[in-house]
Amino acid sequence: IADETPALGHDWQEDGSCSRCDETQDVPAVNPFVDVPDGIYFYDPVMWALENDITKGVDATHFGPDVACTRAQVVTFLWRAAGSPEPTSTENPFVDVPEGIYYHKAVLWALENGITKGIDATHFGADLECTRAYVVTFLYRAMGKPEVTLTESVFKDVADPDIYYYEPVMWAVENGITKGVSANTFGVDQVCSRAQIVTFLYRAYAE
Repeated sequence: IADETPALGHDWQEDGSCSRCDETQDVPAVNPFVDVPDGIYFYDPVMWALENDITKGVDATHFGPDVACTRAQVVTFLWRAAGSPEPTSTENPFVDVPEGIYYHKAVLWALENGITKGIDATHFGADLECTRAYVVTFLYRAMGKPEVTLTESVFKDVADPDIYYYEPVMWAVENGITKGVSANTFGVDQVCSRAQIVTFLYRAYAE
């Protein structure tokens, strides 16, 4: 005898589960930020950063896309994007990186992995704003210094092949992480915003 019980279909809950069976579905990320509009270049990166605990907003309803990123924030974002690995060393040379502060482990991880050093022997410069040159350099090192095949720079402010950020910039351009601020200027000394850094991370780790 054929089963004449009518199909009930799914009853999807807010968490993506069905109350009638064991199936689940992906739940679209809910955007809590009024300053992250649909269609803006950093929308997907911000949602990715939020879902993966890379960073939250500056408050419950604002991401702060134009807020400048500090050195402490940038290394913390990188550390979290890498899976928040535990540093192998507890030795801390920096008086401005107290134990227990949110970026303590991130700084130790960055230091032991050659991502960045301090601004001097005893100061990390945690509150200093981070430039585009520094951010792409930190990211390039965090990714393991991948091979760069692009060797000729079109940027007038990235002209010296021996400058520390030359290869990182070439890598970033070659891999679609970021372009210049104009056709012939990278903007090495421009401060990197929260929107820009999560976008760089998204393109490096998620795409």
